Amino acid sequence: MNRQNGFTLIELMIVIAILGILIAIALPAYQDYSIRTKNAECLNVASGAKLAVGETAHSAEGLALITQTNTGYSFTSSDYCQSVQVQNGGSIVMVTRSTGGPVTTITLVPSSAPNTGRIEWTCSATGQANNSQLPAECRTP
Repeated sequence: MNRQNGFTLIELMIVIAILGILIAIALPAYQDYSIRTKNAECLNVASGAKLAVGETAHSAEGLALITQTNTGYSFTSSDYCQSVQVQNGGSIVMVTRSTGGPVTTITLVPSSAPNTGRIEWTCSATGQANNSQLPAECRTP
């Protein structure tokens, strides 16, 4: 009686084909995830700018009087965030770098909720290859 020791060539080829299919599906998803987390660093870094805009809006009694100068916010570049700037009116513009994807510009626009003293932020982005490369709060439907 012959006893089989190991796998046949066909069995090994099937396993390799299955692995190839799984890698072909997983690799693009991982690349988008990696770019998305690097883009999210700019949003995390911009939390200081959001705080500066909020405090300035409260003391100046409105978003219309906000400028880069009167917020007192300054930015030091990080690995994946090239710049964060506070614009007149309180908008915050962030530019990414070295993410593995195209340079993305993310913009946070403030709006004050009436009679609540709260500032609500609307996020938009340009320059990315697709929406899956953006943090969830900046994706367009």
